[in-house]
Amino acid sequence: MNLKGQGAGPLPPLLQQYVELRDAYPDYLLLFQVGDFYETFGEDAERLSKATGIFLTHKTSKDFTTPMAGIPVRSGDTYLERLLKLGFRVAVAEQMELATDTEGLVRREVTQLLTPGTILQENLLRPEANYLAALATGDGYGLALLDVSTGEFRGTLLYGKNTVYDELFRYRPAEVLLAPELYGHEAFLAEFGRRFPVMISEGSFDLEAAQSALEAQFGSLPQGLEAPALRRAAGALVRYALRSQDGSLPQVRNFVRYDPSLFMQIGESTLRTLEIYEPSSVGERSESRTLLGVLGLTRTAPGRRLLRAWLRHPLLEEAPLQARLDAVEALVRDGVLRAEVRKVLYRMHDLERLSSRLLAQRASARDLSALERSLSLLPELSALLQGFTPLASLCERLPNLSEAADRVRAALVSDPPLKLTEGGLIREGFDPDLDGLRHRAEEGRGWIAGLENTVRETTQIPTLKVGYNAVFGYYLEVTRPYYDSVPKDWRAVQTLKDRMRFTTPELKEQERKILQAESEAIKREYAVFLELREALAQYADEVRQAAQVLAELDVYAALAEAATEYGYTRPRFTQDGTLEIRGGRHAVVERSVSFIANDLSLSPSARLLILTGPNMSGKSTYLRQTALIALLAQIGSFVPAESATLPLFDRIYTRIGASDDIAGGRSTFMVEMEELATILQHATAQSLVLLDEIGRGTSTYDGLSLAWAACEHLHNLTKAYTLFATHYFELTALANHLSGARNFHVAAKEEAGGLVFYHQVLPGPASQSYGLEVARLAGVPHPILVRAQALLQALEAGRSDRTQEVLEELLSTDLTRLSPLEALLLLGRLQEKLQRVLPA
Repeated sequence: MNLKGQGAGPLPPLLQQYVELRDAYPDYLLLFQVGDFYETFGEDAERLSKATGIFLTHKTSKDFTTPMAGIPVRSGDTYLERLLKLGFRVAVAEQMELATDTEGLVRREVTQLLTPGTILQENLLRPEANYLAALATGDGYGLALLDVSTGEFRGTLLYGKNTVYDELFRYRPAEVLLAPELYGHEAFLAEFGRRFPVMISEGSFDLEAAQSALEAQFGSLPQGLEAPALRRAAGALVRYALRSQDGSLPQVRNFVRYDPSLFMQIGESTLRTLEIYEPSSVGERSESRTLLGVLGLTRTAPGRRLLRAWLRHPLLEEAPLQARLDAVEALVRDGVLRAEVRKVLYRMHDLERLSSRLLAQRASARDLSALERSLSLLPELSALLQGFTPLASLCERLPNLSEAADRVRAALVSDPPLKLTEGGLIREGFDPDLDGLRHRAEEGRGWIAGLENTVRETTQIPTLKVGYNAVFGYYLEVTRPYYDSVPKDWRAVQTLKDRMRFTTPELKEQERKILQAESEAIKREYAVFLELREALAQYADEVRQAAQVLAELDVYAALAEAATEYGYTRPRFTQDGTLEIRGGRHAVVERSVSFIANDLSLSPSARLLILTGPNMSGKSTYLRQTALIALLAQIGSFVPAESATLPLFDRIYTRIGASDDIAGGRSTFMVEMEELATILQHATAQSLVLLDEIGRGTSTYDGLSLAWAACEHLHNLTKAYTLFATHYFELTALANHLSGARNFHVAAKEEAGGLVFYHQVLPGPASQSYGLEVARLAGVPHPILVRAQALLQALEAGRSDRTQEVLEELLSTDLTRLSPLEALLLLGRLQEKLQRVLPA
């Protein structure tokens, strides 16, 4: 690295040291400790200043000047969190010795390498899973995911870009490694960056190197990694993570190959439309406006992560769903048990991440203290669950970790300090050697404590005091009136305004003994702590197992709490394809507005519902609430309805709302058609399809034709359960042509005060669209509404007259006598008549 600056002279030793460390980590922003600050120089200083707003100064020596910016060490975590969110890789170089202990340049080493996807430090992590993902191509797309903080390592083989995007949106990684064939593909990289505003890195994806890294990590190549594309991705993750974790990933114990098709399929578009994880409104940040926010009543971090995982992959088999629902129902029925369980869970720490830090030997004293407190709660929790059949199996899976808790309790003080190297960690009586060193130091301090009275008596100096400071150590302090009484063998060390401070050979000797004993005690404490931490690593797998059991219990309790608080009911699953929802509600919308419940009935013989009604009447909400009820049922949750009987859906598809992809050069209509094409190509008879206003992005006749044809396809060929909301009143005629189609409408009525929305879904088609009345409610100026009304009347009259005219001409023409050219001319003339209906 050439340090940016001015001057032709050699770099000062400090800057030379900085450059050497910086060159070792060229892709990282180097935070270089200088006393109480982490400093950056040159281009790094400019990058740090620009990213965080820190004031940019200059480092000036005799022959060289360079930009400089720094952050206080005490505020390091705050700035690290900001930098990681901004997509920086950060290398932290710390002082490895005190400036007072060396005459030359202080030794510094890089102690932390941090990237958004490889964080292990709890203070920098959110409760959610923190995935590092890798993507490679070959025999499909190999997608691997690693959460360094928990050791979770999984992957799958996907086919098609859209399936990749769907899966990445489900897991929402913090950082993605792309293989060279993708990282170097400009169009793919641009599209990927638009869809996923996360840090994108180029990893090492060599197949042989990947296999070697995996074999070194696991002893042999794990099952499930036979596909080269997936092996490359998994190996790239391991190699990338190893660099940031000091070449060791002991918490990563196995690899899981999973198949997304074994779960309900929910694509990226549907996850966004249903607002599962994030609100769709631009600028809206409140998680309460999402399904996760409504259900997110968990009390532990592992529980929150597990709830996300359940929402990510709803189940397709009834047996495990019934087992989940049994557990939720037990906690719904017993409110006292639920409250007590949640109270205990609230006191639990993140055992899943604690187990990883134990294996990685990164656990602090406070981590071990938190571990002890959490493990001590397990017997209490087991006692609560005994006798409750659906929950007793959880108790059986809880390991006995009382021995681990006892070891920590015996060794550590109840409230250990944050730093490991300053003492105060280990209880007295735990380690005889440590106790001996502490006793020696205490004896020395006792001797000094008695020194004050002894010297006062011998010197007859009544104001004499014994004191201590970090610069001079222990001293004897004498005020000015008694200077003449100071013995000749005392040595002055400090003169103040009205007093002097002295030391004696005997006092210095005692001080040396005390400091030596204290220093040896601190070293011994640290050694004892390391021995304790290493011994506790043997319990890490059982701690992780306990975390998984507690996470499951936490989700059951959270779902039961939601069911009780929000008035949910247990869903039933049917084998005959019946879908019957009574009093269904939208799980998210009802949390913020007064909500009108509605029914829905579908079956194999009535699978297509055509829903009409004015804009703003609630058609889209009705569609969304149906999808959310199906989704909730298939994660094992109670649902917002009076009753719900459902088939098991293999997929949920939605095409709701308009969305341009301006950056990608795609119009609303193109996005709409691409999503419709996906539905028509992949939906099955077990799919739930929700379509809202298909075809509105093009001309009326084109849109109507496409919507009609799509309905016919879904009804006749796919046979999917379909809810189709439309403003095309003509589509209500489908009920006369398709045996499984039914018309429903959302009730609204024009009254004296204006249009009233009843938000009730009733049989039959809507009588009119009320478009102008909705425009009035939206605040369109009155003169425009008057003009629009006139145009509407003219259009309707013109359409009627022209239609009659066209029909009469068509019926009066003998088509068998027309040549092909004459037929085309007639068709063109008739089409022109139908189009000329707009008044002057």
